[in-house]
Amino acid sequence: MKTIDWTRDELVAYILLFAAHSDFKEDNHERNVIISKVDMKTFQEIHDEFDKDNDYQSIQKIMTSLRQHNYDREDIEVLLEDIKMLFFSDDDFNINERNMLKSLERLFKTF
Repeated sequence: MKTIDWTRDELVAYILLFAAHSDFKEDNHERNVIISKVDMKTFQEIHDEFDKDNDYQSIQKIMTSLRQHNYDREDIEVLLEDIKMLFFSDDDFNINERNMLKSLERLFKTF
């Protein structure tokens, strides 16, 4: 895939949006967690882009951008903690969210 012109904040927002949609909805608690990590303008711009992408495109963009930003094991661990905080924000860590977390952990192990 070609390069992705995202900042680290934009990448984090995109990954958190991707994770939030694991149960096919994005509630206010999850939205607030994402906005606490990035500013509202970044959130809205990335949300608009996310809405246009399918799952395959999303994964390709995430992996490309993680490589471009030279994410290392420590960066990935911080990112996974942010994802866990997102999932627990609504006090309902459902099966879809658990599966998404496992999938992202496996995907991120390639770094």
